[in-house]
Amino acid sequence: MKKILITGGAGFLGSHLSKKMLDEGNEVTAMDNLFTGNKSNIYDMLSNPRFSFILHDVTQPFWGQFDEIYNLACPASPIHYQKNPVETIKTSFLGMMNVLELALKTKAKVIHSSTSEIYGDPLVHPQNERYWGNVNTIGVRSCYDEGKRCAETLCVDYAREYNVDVRMLRIFNTYGPNMHPKDGRVISNFIMQALHNKDITIYGDGSQTRSFQYVDDLIKAIQVIMNFDKAELSTKLSDYGWKNDIPVFNVGNPDEFTIKELAEKVVNMIPNCTSKITYEDLPMDDPKRRRPDISMSKDILGWEPDFKLDQGLVNTIKYFSKFK
Repeated sequence: MKKILITGGAGFLGSHLSKKMLDEGNEVTAMDNLFTGNKSNIYDMLSNPRFSFILHDVTQPFWGQFDEIYNLACPASPIHYQKNPVETIKTSFLGMMNVLELALKTKAKVIHSSTSEIYGDPLVHPQNERYWGNVNTIGVRSCYDEGKRCAETLCVDYAREYNVDVRMLRIFNTYGPNMHPKDGRVISNFIMQALHNKDITIYGDGSQTRSFQYVDDLIKAIQVIMNFDKAELSTKLSDYGWKNDIPVFNVGNPDEFTIKELAEKVVNMIPNCTSKITYEDLPMDDPKRRRPDISMSKDILGWEPDFKLDQGLVNTIKYFSKFK
C-alpha cells in the first residue's frame, strides 16, 4: 500500500485518479481548495478509511509524509483561469514549488500535470515534446499558459539541483464524467447546450481543430509514467535521444477533429435535439490547430489511448444528462 497525495483531488481529473488509487488498495489524501473542484466528485470515497480530504490552497505550504504526489491543482478552463488570473499563475508557480519542496524533504516521487497549452498557438503540427511553443506572454490566456511553462522550469531545476524524482505530462484536451457543467470547455459547452436545445456556440468558423482524450486513457497514462523505475526511465529516454534531465510526455489522443465536426457529433448523439449551430468571434490567442505527437509515449511507455471520441461522448453525455 502506497501513501498518495493528489492536489486538486476533488476536481475532474483528481477525483478519477483518487478513485483509481483507492480501488488499487492505496491510502489517498485529496487536497483541494474547491475553487473549481467539487466535493460531490468525492462523496462516495469519504466513507473509505483509506481516503481523506484536506481543504487547503496549494499556494500555501503544507506537510505530510507521502510516497507519491500527483500535482493536478490548477484551474484548467479559460472561463475559470481568466476569472482569477493572478491566483491561477500563483497556483502554477507557488503550488508547484510547495509540492517540490515537500518531495525534496520526504523523498516522494512527483508527477506534474502540465498541459498542451504550453505550445500556445503552435507553428509545428502535430506537436512533439521537443517543440518549444508559440505563446503570447501578455495575452488573456497567459496566466495559464505561462504559469504551466514556469512550473515545468521549476520541475527541471529541482530535478537538476536537488535530484527530486519528478515526471511531467503535457495533457491534451481531456473530457469525461465529473467535468464541471459550466467549466466553459468545448465538450461540456456543446453537450449542455444540446441537452437544453440551445444554440451550439462555435467561436470562429469552426475549422480550428482539437484532439480529445477520454479521462480513463489519461488516468492509465498517469499510472504508467509514475510506476516506471527512475533509472529504467532515464535509460529508455537516453536511448530514445531525449537529452533533457526530466521525463516529459505528451498524453493525448492523436485523432483530430474540427470544432464544427464535434458540434455536429454532439447534436446527432442526443435524441430529439433541436439545437442550431451559431458562430461568434474567435477569442484572443485561441490555437488554430492542436494534435499531439505521442510517439515518445508509445515507444517508451507503451501507452496509447483506447477510447475513440464517439465512445467517450456516450459516457460523458450520460453524465451531463443529470444536469438537464
